[in-house]
Amino acid sequence: MISQLTEGETELFEKLKPNHYARRIRSHFAAYSIKYDFARFYVLRRGGQAVTLISIFNAAMMCADITGQSLTAAEVEELAHFILMNSPYSVELDPRYAETLRGLIGKDYSSELRTEFAYSARGELPALDVNECPPLDDVYAILKESFPALADCYELWLTDTSHRVRRGLSQSFMMGGCTTATIQYIIDKTALIGHVATLPEYRGHYYARRLLYWIGERLTNDGYDVRLLARPHRVSYYREIGFAAVSQDEVFELRDNT
Repeated sequence: MISQLTEGETELFEKLKPNHYARRIRSHFAAYSIKYDFARFYVLRRGGQAVTLISIFNAAMMCADITGQSLTAAEVEELAHFILMNSPYSVELDPRYAETLRGLIGKDYSSELRTEFAYSARGELPALDVNECPPLDDVYAILKESFPALADCYELWLTDTSHRVRRGLSQSFMMGGCTTATIQYIIDKTALIGHVATLPEYRGHYYARRLLYWIGERLTNDGYDVRLLARPHRVSYYREIGFAAVSQDEVFELRDNT
């Protein structure tokens, strides 16, 4: 049975299996608690015992199992009905459930493979002029050129990003006024890099590659496990920088059936 999480159940966040899905859910909770409609949390129970936590943050759904628990086929089917009822734009969950879920929601959702990469430091921090606290308006000016979905979401992006930065859950970097990358969450000494972008007129000069290498070295020196997520065809690109593929999953996205 799936029901909305209550104030008395927030200890469940600390019982999640240690993976990307859990860190993402915990970052939403750390940023907003459970009091906002745009950040809702649910728990799937079996006989009264929590099995999986679910977050719906804006239009993105994330599912993470409680340590020692896993979904049965019947529970994956229940989750599929929950997804179809809420119609989030994207769904992320443990890859062990992907095949079953694809068969249940494939009419409404497509899926794409995604690779998780971990950085292996070389112990050589290059002398780059990196702004570690850039104006977020300047960051957004670069991002909107590479991420069309952000072009009409300035206020939402700025509010969420600044909120997380103030709470130590996120950080943006900028190099040369033309390249940027943002740490999307910092949880359990793990930092996930996302939203890497360079202004169109500066592309092809290895700015993003150099910035990613600098971030990887800097954060590793500070004791963080540095990760990023990307499509599999980028494996060779990230390997050259110092990242290694460590796992693969599927991301489900709502089809445009209009």
